[in-house]
Order: sequence, then C-alpha cells, then structure tokens
Amino acid sequence: MENEKKLTCSSNRMIAGVCAGIAEYFGWDATLLRIVYILATFFTAFAGVIIYIILWIVMPGRKPSDEYEDRMNQRLH
Repeated sequence: MENEKKLTCSSNRMIAGVCAGIAEYFGWDATLLRIVYILATFFTAFAGVIIYIILWIVMPGRKPSDEYEDRMNQRLH
C-alpha cells in the first residue's frame, strides 16, 4: 500500500486546524505558517478570513485511525 499524504485539518489546532493541517501536509512549521497567514490576512483587507472559512468547510477532519496508520508506517520504514 502506498503512503499517500492527505490534506486534512490537524488535531494541532488553534481554531479549526486549517493552518496546521497545511503545514503538516507540506512539512512546514505550523507556527510560522500561522504568522504568515495573519500578516497576509491583515494586508489583504481581511480576505484571509473568508479563505480560512472556505478551507475549514472543504478540508476533511483527521480521523483517529489516520494517526495510527501513520505511526505504523513509520515503524515499518
């Protein structure tokens, strides 16, 4: 079985886990992404709030079984 990455909301959440989910997907630091997101939202007349809400609705939540599968795959490699 291939190890497929899935873009999901993270359990490491401040509001809905969108920024942390994106950071985990790309292997970035969640705190740094949150800071960049806040700055981008401020300088774009708060358009980032609408984007965040859309991503919150569109991105699926992470199932507890996903984390278990990730841990097992890491042990096998």
